[in-house]
Amino acid sequence: MKPIQMVDLVGQYQRIKPEVDAALQRVIDGAVFINGPEVKEFEKELAVHNGSKHVIACANGTDALQIAMMALDLKPGDEVITASFTFVATVEVVGLLGITPVFADVLPGTFNLDPDDIERKITPRTKAIVPVHLFGQVADMEPIMAIAKKHGLYVIEDNAQAIGATYTFADGSKRRSGAIGHIASTSFFPSKNLGCYGDGGALFTNDDELARKLRRVCNHGSEVRYYHEVVGVNSRLDSLQAAVLRIKLRHLDEYNAARNKAASFYDAAFAGIDALHVPERSANSTHVFHQYTLRVTDGRRDGLKQHLEAHGVPAMIYYPVSCHLQNAYKSDRAPEGSLPVTERLTHEVLSLPMSTELDNEQLTHITDTVKSFFTQQ
Repeated sequence: MKPIQMVDLVGQYQRIKPEVDAALQRVIDGAVFINGPEVKEFEKELAVHNGSKHVIACANGTDALQIAMMALDLKPGDEVITASFTFVATVEVVGLLGITPVFADVLPGTFNLDPDDIERKITPRTKAIVPVHLFGQVADMEPIMAIAKKHGLYVIEDNAQAIGATYTFADGSKRRSGAIGHIASTSFFPSKNLGCYGDGGALFTNDDELARKLRRVCNHGSEVRYYHEVVGVNSRLDSLQAAVLRIKLRHLDEYNAARNKAASFYDAAFAGIDALHVPERSANSTHVFHQYTLRVTDGRRDGLKQHLEAHGVPAMIYYPVSCHLQNAYKSDRAPEGSLPVTERLTHEVLSLPMSTELDNEQLTHITDTVKSFFTQQ
């Protein structure tokens, strides 16, 4: 059996090696490494795939979130409602800009923001909501957009983990994740469903004026070279990364289907184990399984992780400490105990290997190892 990785990027590369190598060589031969043709073509192709009018590539997913907030003119003293059960980047950029993060709780099944708790947290200072499409599934965007409209708020989708997922509205219409809010951000970190070979990110919007502002902020606050209308940043996706992403975008639907196949294998294997709760599938969203995250509800999560690792199966806890309890973001507004679902999840969640390259032999070993932990005790 091949060694099991959380994400097998080497195996994935071997399958697309001729395409990737040729694309990289094309960039090197052309020697346009910044904002070259590959970047422009990638933006167009990703916009078509995602159903968004505009895609603006940038240096990484964290930058994308910051640029979105800068383009919306969010200022110190403004409040942004988001999840505490997320990677810290979502909250980090809020703090960097002097904006106040306000944490809403999540739903125990999907791990995504609870729309009812969002509405409870709105104050006169609230300016935006940042729903995080965690682990590969779209947050419940229809009520979130309705809340935003009711209170005159912006919605910035954090789409770093759910690119390619589809949300279905009550009227049967569908949109891709990242094409619903006013702006969306994504990351192309190598382990993402659509990942490059370094850092990379992008912003999505259907609003022409917002697209112009986003591009301006990305480019030192400039639209015309050497003329700077606003304070901006230097955040660009380089051409080599865009060339890789163009190749991988053509395979994204195939990759997401492979992840779903592996998730179904896991689901079937764990049926009947009372202490294991497999990922809930939202009625409104497809799932692209950036992570396959179990809930272990009998207090033996850490023991299961150790058991897996002892048998050659990596496992990760996303996330062991929620943002509102991190030293950098603690405040009297969100003391310990204020987000009960979030805090419970940090003691229950465990993510298993999930990638496009998992084969049946590996999946069998992983699931047999999980089951053996519960049968031996």
